[in-house]
Amino acid sequence: MPGGARGATLSGMTSHPSRPVADLFSADGRLKAIPRKPARREALLAHLVATLFETDRTYREAEVNDALRTVHEDFPALRRHLVTGGFLSRTKDGADYRRQQRPGSPGGAIPAVA
Repeated sequence: MPGGARGATLSGMTSHPSRPVADLFSADGRLKAIPRKPARREALLAHLVATLFETDRTYREAEVNDALRTVHEDFPALRRHLVTGGFLSRTKDGADYRRQQRPGSPGGAIPAVA
């Protein structure tokens, strides 16, 4: 999974603008840890949503969990970060999720329903 974006970099970040997201992953493609720094975590979340979730598709919560479980055992934390960060929206009952357009991305922002 993360192997496809090993060359991805953090662009526009203030502290380490050229640090690749790939350095957050071990050789087996698993996430070493969820970054604590907001900018670094946001870059990771952008990478995860781009590589794990298709645009214009609705995912059941179990599908989101399964996708996130492939990279880290704390998939609930990743799912929560994706929703609160506006990368995924979810229905009020928490059953369905969709990939969202982020502010500053082509097409503008679509607000997440958390």
